[in-house]
Amino acid sequence: MGSFSLLHWLVVLVIVLLVFGTKRLANGAKDVGSAIKEFKKSLHEDDKPTDQLGSTSQSTASGPQQDHGKH
Repeated sequence: MGSFSLLHWLVVLVIVLLVFGTKRLANGAKDVGSAIKEFKKSLHEDDKPTDQLGSTSQSTASGPQQDHGKH
């Protein structure tokens, strides 16, 4: 009762095509695809600076400890 058959999905697809038109749906799908691509790109870019910041913070954390020991 909760799942739809293939016929139900085809009827829904035809109704959506009639309401929105193929050009409008194609533009919407293109926009969604580019948004997903940008999202994945930003996730990938966020990983790189985190690694670089982690190594920088470790070197700065060890730097003051060495200077503090000399005084």
